[in-house]
Amino acid sequence: MILNCAIIDDEPLAAELLASYADKTPSLNLIGCYNSAVSAIKDIREKSIDILFLDIQMPELSGLEFAKLIPKQTKIIFTTAFDQYAIEGYKVNALDYLLKPISYENFLMSVQRAEAWFENSYKQDTFKRDKFIYVKSEYKHVQVPLDDVTYIEGLKDYVKFYFADDTKPVMSLMSMKNLEEFLPRPDFMRIHRSFIVHMSKAKLIDRMRIVFGDIYLPVSDSYKDDVANYINEHTIG
Repeated sequence: MILNCAIIDDEPLAAELLASYADKTPSLNLIGCYNSAVSAIKDIREKSIDILFLDIQMPELSGLEFAKLIPKQTKIIFTTAFDQYAIEGYKVNALDYLLKPISYENFLMSVQRAEAWFENSYKQDTFKRDKFIYVKSEYKHVQVPLDDVTYIEGLKDYVKFYFADDTKPVMSLMSMKNLEEFLPRPDFMRIHRSFIVHMSKAKLIDRMRIVFGDIYLPVSDSYKDDVANYINEHTIG
């Protein structure tokens, strides 16, 4: 996967260092290197930038201010000499935060996180479009049609897919957390540490329990607000 990137830093030496890092990283294609956010606005909006290495403390327009102006598909990795900006950085959905002086090792680790994010995003789009996934079960790759899944149960190191018809449940070695990252939202919603529910299949909800026939799945306190909001969004009267 090749990711287009750009650099904005008002310190020429810092910008040049990051540009040299980007040039020797095979997965990055450097689109532009700028010494101010103002000079970069037009290109960032018009060009397809996947990753933006963005300094925070800059004249005219700070990195935090600029982050609110760029396209949502551009992911930000903040670069700064001041660690007190970390929390503010994550408030604008920064993918990562690099503290100066930046080593190539730390730069590369940040790029790898970005690669993982884009790969996961691509898979999520694929699953949502094709409406099926393959999971490993008993040394085989078994297709799981997402539209047919009613709920998923976590069983220690395994997950178990249950279906609307009489199809035999499918069990696969994976974590609920990893699976949850890839399932289309809000179609699939975590309601409990042990359950993920396909909400459009939830025909009956009884006092914060999802009912499938004679099966009652509890909604834990951690997820009650999410489930209640989902119900309210789909309720008339």
